[in-house]
Amino acid sequence: MAFSEKCQKKVEIHPPILCLVLLFMLILSAILATVLPAFIVSLLAAGWVRSMAQRLGLLDKPGPRKIHTTLIPLGGGFGIWFGMVVTFALGAGFVYFANLDASNGWLPEILKTHRQGLLNKAMDVWWLLLGGTVLVILGLADDRRGLPWQLRLLVEFAVAASIVYWQGLRLTAFIGLPWLTSLLSVFWIVALINSFNMLDNMDGLSGGVAAIVSAMLALMLLLNPDPTTQQPQLFVAAMLLVLCGALLGFLKHNWPPAKIFMGDAGSYLVGYWIAIATLLTTYTGYRGSHPHAILAPLCVLAIPLYDMTSVIWIRLREGRSPFEGDKRHFSHRLVELGMSKKQAVLTIYLATATCCLGALLLNRTDWIGAILIVMMVLATLALIAVLESLSRSKHAGDVKEEIECRS
Repeated sequence: MAFSEKCQKKVEIHPPILCLVLLFMLILSAILATVLPAFIVSLLAAGWVRSMAQRLGLLDKPGPRKIHTTLIPLGGGFGIWFGMVVTFALGAGFVYFANLDASNGWLPEILKTHRQGLLNKAMDVWWLLLGGTVLVILGLADDRRGLPWQLRLLVEFAVAASIVYWQGLRLTAFIGLPWLTSLLSVFWIVALINSFNMLDNMDGLSGGVAAIVSAMLALMLLLNPDPTTQQPQLFVAAMLLVLCGALLGFLKHNWPPAKIFMGDAGSYLVGYWIAIATLLTTYTGYRGSHPHAILAPLCVLAIPLYDMTSVIWIRLREGRSPFEGDKRHFSHRLVELGMSKKQAVLTIYLATATCCLGALLLNRTDWIGAILIVMMVLATLALIAVLESLSRSKHAGDVKEEIECRS
């Protein structure tokens, strides 16, 4: 019997195995084409910024709100940005020349199918990167000189509004009021920009959480096809994997003890890019069988959003500005419990991964399963709140003991 006939029989007998092999090859190809080049470029670029930080005026000084006691270079966000830009440039060039070749015999079949769609989307990436570049410049200016929060917030809203209204990106919320979904989309982008900025308060924290979130969202897009076209959402998955690779390259320098910080330039870009990816993703059809899949971004981003809302609530409750920095973040509160900084960071990583894993199942289950997943995410946040209540009790006890000693 010919070898091709044997293979054909094996394929007919074991189609699930073939599907798993093809899926593995797709994910491996996506990683090699996106994560690896972004990792290498970001690693080198962040190293260059480290060596030039003093000349560029990008040094973070110790202070009462800071956890470090020596000068640390800022500007790691430039390395993340540069890794993304170079990788997308290489990808755009590859897709362009692939379309010039009429035969494309050297291309995998899945890339032959999607090459024209990827080419059409290439220009959209550059418009989106333009918005991210504006935020990187804003962040670098803030890192160097310090800008008033009103100006920063104004630019963030301007960038978010231009993307939503010019590029037509909106939340998938099935609300029959376009003006409302557009407004919510603008606030969603600004909220994620600031959530990752606030999360950037401990070595390796914001970058690591963003890497987990982007990797999990990309995996969700590769495992679950678009409900409308029944095809993998390669474009958005590639966007997220490039970010993940750039973050991993930066984390090589930022892992505790950090040798460089991402600064506002990096946290603004990271939050913006993840927000854009969630807006571009199709979670379910208008009359799909899994409408609860639209809850996936909230589950995946539960930890960054929890940190932002809890910090804002604490500051408002104490009569302070929500934009006034302090050591009342989620990570700081875990350290007050007695954890080391590394343990606090790893705890937040695990909490983020737990919420993300539940989100992967949302469009593979019914309403009962979706409710259980949401309850699991809420239970994770409730567990965190209980742990933090111990920290608050300990803090209150220390204050009371100090007052008694003084009296």
